[in-house]
Amino acid sequence: MSAPRLNRRHFTSQLGAAALALSALPARAAWPEKPIRLVVTFPAGGASDIVARLMADQLARKLGQAVVVDNRPGAGGSVGGQLVHQASPDGYTLMLSNSTPISIGPFALDKQPYDPVEGFTHVAMLGTAPCVLMATPSAPIRTIADLESQARKTGRLDFGSGGPASIGHIYGELMRKSMGVNLVHVPYRGGAPMTTDLMSGVIPVGIDVLTAYVPYFRSGQLVPLAVTSAARSPLVPEVPSVVEFGYSKLVLDNFFGLSGPPGLPADTVARLNAACNEVLALPDVKRKMLELGVSTQAGSSAAFSRYVREQVALLAPTVKAAGTRL
Repeated sequence: MSAPRLNRRHFTSQLGAAALALSALPARAAWPEKPIRLVVTFPAGGASDIVARLMADQLARKLGQAVVVDNRPGAGGSVGGQLVHQASPDGYTLMLSNSTPISIGPFALDKQPYDPVEGFTHVAMLGTAPCVLMATPSAPIRTIADLESQARKTGRLDFGSGGPASIGHIYGELMRKSMGVNLVHVPYRGGAPMTTDLMSGVIPVGIDVLTAYVPYFRSGQLVPLAVTSAARSPLVPEVPSVVEFGYSKLVLDNFFGLSGPPGLPADTVARLNAACNEVLALPDVKRKMLELGVSTQAGSSAAFSRYVREQVALLAPTVKAAGTRL
């Protein structure tokens, strides 16, 4: 039995009908079609805000749409974090993510508002900035090893931070646990009042993100003990890292990244990630980031997601054990 002959006219009409059906389907609009909101979980003027505005300006040029910074501080970064977590996954609401709203703030609330790993699409790493351990000049402490020795000798050593659940506070708790010494947290309402008391000797030690303290080290008003990164910071190359003193378990960076709501389309994530990496490669952006103490860290969205998961695994138990509440 021979195969039936193909009716060319019939076949052509079927192709035409299929093409018409496809053309009737709603086409997905090219992203972005309108301005993008970039939520910052801190007030204007701080390091996160400066990084966000630098990135927003450059991303707008790459994407062809305005990127508008929206400061939403509060509850350890969780106010802005929850806003982005609950936003539509259309690529028009993003967050300048960092350690506070991701690895610390959610675990210092009575009810955790979101899962910091699965509750976001982590798009791109932007950079990292270490904390710095510092002492008042009048204290007999010049290195992190001196800090541990002094704490053992006196049975108690106070350390200041910018406030409860700040990264400086949580780092001090990590030190207390790792060293097995009695480090007692003295919270302040921000880095400025802590700096005043540290310079005058009211407290012997302070811990905070490096950025704001370089002038005090240059003037001799404060003594830098160590940076908390694995290697020395190019901002203060004369200050050793904690690893150089044998404290490899105390490596911790405050990160800056770009995150969005869960379920962002893969093509949007890919375009955003590529745009971020292109911006981070610009010499002027590298220079401005370094002035903030931030080392740029380009990479894939998958690598950034792994980084977030690892930092949450490190810090969340410490926040919970410290009993900090916001």
